[in-house]
Amino acid sequence: MKTRHMVSLVTGVLIFSVLIPICLSIWLAHRQAEEKFVDALDRYASRVLVRTDMVMAQAKEALNHLQAFKGAPCSPTHLMEMRRSAFSWRYVQEVIYVDNLKPLCSSLEQTSKAVSFPPPMRITEDGYSTWLTTQNDLGFNRYMAVMGKGHYLVLIDPASLVDVIPFSQLTINASLVGHKTHLIFASSNKLDPHIRNMVMGQKVSSIQYNGSMYIMKPVPELGFTIVAWAALKPLAETWHQQLIFWLPFGILISLLAAFFVLRVLRRIQSPRNRLLDAINSRDIVIHYQPIVALCSGKIVGAEALARWPQPDGSILAPDIFVPLAEQTGLISQLTQLVIEKVFEDMGNWLHLHEEQHISINLAPADLTSGDLPPLLSQLLNKWKIHPKQIALELTERGFADPKISAPAIAAFRRSGHSVYIDDFGTGYSSLSYLQDLDVDTLKIDKSFVDALEYKNVTPHIIEIAKSLKLAMVAEGIETARQLDWLHRHGVQYGQGWYYSKALPKAEFIFWAENNLRSHST
Repeated sequence: MKTRHMVSLVTGVLIFSVLIPICLSIWLAHRQAEEKFVDALDRYASRVLVRTDMVMAQAKEALNHLQAFKGAPCSPTHLMEMRRSAFSWRYVQEVIYVDNLKPLCSSLEQTSKAVSFPPPMRITEDGYSTWLTTQNDLGFNRYMAVMGKGHYLVLIDPASLVDVIPFSQLTINASLVGHKTHLIFASSNKLDPHIRNMVMGQKVSSIQYNGSMYIMKPVPELGFTIVAWAALKPLAETWHQQLIFWLPFGILISLLAAFFVLRVLRRIQSPRNRLLDAINSRDIVIHYQPIVALCSGKIVGAEALARWPQPDGSILAPDIFVPLAEQTGLISQLTQLVIEKVFEDMGNWLHLHEEQHISINLAPADLTSGDLPPLLSQLLNKWKIHPKQIALELTERGFADPKISAPAIAAFRRSGHSVYIDDFGTGYSSLSYLQDLDVDTLKIDKSFVDALEYKNVTPHIIEIAKSLKLAMVAEGIETARQLDWLHRHGVQYGQGWYYSKALPKAEFIFWAENNLRSHST
């Protein structure tokens, strides 16, 4: 690019870097105020929807319960059972027994004189019939929601669906509008006819109209839409407050942007700098692959596996960025970040499950780093975790120089950590160091598990581990045949997609708790 073009570009960027933050602060103040306002409405509408689901669920429970009655219809016993149902489910106002939609009796009347119900307005996906009707045994002229199954109908007061108190300071109202009937059959305040017409057309999910904002949530299964609304006047007041807060920040950012924009434009970030930035900003995330006992399928721990999220949404696996970290001298910083994140993610869970462990991969350079032992000791004390719950995995490269690896491994084991040999069998010095190093567990590489049926190396690896009294973990188990073969040959533990892929923290804890519950019964 020519110099004059570069000057023009930089000048344009400088102008925008000054103007955009100020404009953005004004927009952000309005956006934040509006988002809070919309969020309050949306949460209220969602709570009405939750109430609706809860009421409908109670109606279904009552109907399912009534199906089990085996006595004579409309007998004293039958009437008592219907009354018990109407009393037991708080949102059920009345239970009616029908034959071909003709009411015969109800929880209120031994003999019903009501006319037959018309065909249902809607039948839900799970087979329940629904109506909106003014028909009841008490002669009240008000709409009631009706749900039916078999010979039974239950009546629900629609007002119970909108009887929800808002948690915000806004005054929020709600209405329920039928899709086909266009009736407002429940409302906490009068709904503008224009908004009702928009609900009929199902055109929008939110709208500002006549000084109010409206949020609409359709409930297709039941054939109506929830409309929540509130006056916009509080929004303007909130926006002014937010502007006083955000505008100084916009001005400050404009000044800083003008100062740094030249450096930002010229900076070309190398892979090392990108990785360093990711480490410093703690962008590396940890996934956890369960390790289970092959004899029972019960989880005994997990392996921590680092992942690097990218701006485009993709995720880099460790086999890409760990070699980069080793080549550029960042591996110790990366390992420390992984250890810190493991404790942040799993500290509480490990404290509650003393029989579980997390294994962390170390690089050869980590053995000569004096930072790991005090870091591990500090975190173990902070989270009240036993050292045996943090295992350390080393690849065969980590054992290449016994003069360095042996003392480091001995120190880790004296501290109470188990030491694993990771990817065993893929290196060239396996047999030479196994007899000299004090390790606990041997991990059989996935390549040997994949080749169980047509290679005979794996049985020899297993026999070596047995002779040295090492526990074994098989990696990459994907089929029941592999599991059966490994179990029969004495491998105690395994991991792989047969059980679970590596999972983010929350999904792993959910998986692990389900596994533990299933093995506690």
